[in-house]
Amino acid sequence: MQENTPLITNDAVVLGILVAILALVFSTSASKRIFWTKFYRVVPSILLCYFIPAILNSFGLISGEFSNLYRVAADYLLPTSLVLLTLSIDFKAIMKLGPKALVMFLAGTLGIVLGGPLAVLIVSFFAPEVIGGAGPDEVWRGLATIAGSWIGGGANQAAMLEMFGASPELFSQMIAVDVLVANVWMAVLLYWAAKPKVIDKLFKADSSAIHELQDKVEKYRAGIMKIPTMVDTMKILGVGFALTGFAHLVADFMAPFIATNFPALGDYSLDKPFFYIIVVATTGGLVLSFTKARNLEGAGASRLGSVLLYVLVATIGMQMDLLAIFDNPTLFLVGLVWMSMHVIIMLVIAYLIKAPFFFVAVGSQANVGGAASAPIVASAFNPSLAPVGVLLAVLGYAVGTYGAYICGLLLQYVSTN
Repeated sequence: MQENTPLITNDAVVLGILVAILALVFSTSASKRIFWTKFYRVVPSILLCYFIPAILNSFGLISGEFSNLYRVAADYLLPTSLVLLTLSIDFKAIMKLGPKALVMFLAGTLGIVLGGPLAVLIVSFFAPEVIGGAGPDEVWRGLATIAGSWIGGGANQAAMLEMFGASPELFSQMIAVDVLVANVWMAVLLYWAAKPKVIDKLFKADSSAIHELQDKVEKYRAGIMKIPTMVDTMKILGVGFALTGFAHLVADFMAPFIATNFPALGDYSLDKPFFYIIVVATTGGLVLSFTKARNLEGAGASRLGSVLLYVLVATIGMQMDLLAIFDNPTLFLVGLVWMSMHVIIMLVIAYLIKAPFFFVAVGSQANVGGAASAPIVASAFNPSLAPVGVLLAVLGYAVGTYGAYICGLLLQYVSTN
């Protein structure tokens, strides 16, 4: 045990290191210097937020095993992040994007939910180990975390990690699959974003609505933005942490009640407190989005939610064993087949409803990449369209908890039957 003790065991010091890493990553990613602009065209910033702490863990400088930071981040920061990210949903603005934008987003979600179980079934015919494992090492548990990442982002991924209980070793492999496959697909989208007319012509899609969309989005963003005051920030944090506290209160009652009276529901994670924490936090944020509380977005609600989320991402990273990606290369094949299913479903539906490729690309990336990269793909078409990616990605945070949970249950079913 002594050999595995990290060099730094003080959580205050570790937290300082992690936040400093995040600050370094974001400051360099925003730099206009040629080196950094070229570097971040190749390496996504969120990847560094995972992997720099993972490198420190791999070299024994810090360790998720000896730290309580992940537990604190998962129990308190994650649900608060979900509240603040879903609080910013403006369903009226999303509906103004037109029905095809929403249909393509939901098609992408459907492709992830169904694509995972189908990929497992296909690959398991010649590689049965993809439905193997025991306890926390059951492969389907890890794949459920990819579903969370690909329908929403890191917050939903962490939620699925807690909900289905994948081991740190298995999760390390899943992070590698998630990042590699998702970024290959993003590169494809960025390539075709430069020539959308080719696909629009093939699909016989009318892209004139995109120009109207630009005006609508610009007016929407201009109408809510403001310089936040101390009062605004306190309101945002008050709403987020208050709902998190309420979610814990509900979980403290519901989890033991289900475990005692309906033990069979334990197979669906309904006896775990974390399930109720995440569902109540997400639902609470959605409910508040219909009230004046949604105006807190103009003062930076989602920005603060993202800050909390990235602290969680860093604590997840310091639990990763980078060498684990070589333990099960078959998982990469599952990821590629899974993503192919997602793409096929989206393209078929786009062809049927004659949706512009812009809606395909942004709808897909709003699921797979979340708020970190959906605006990048949207702005590749036109810089003024970046907020569209944000809006749809925020919707991904809302449906991600539910969609990924359903996908996780389907993965469990096909792996154990």
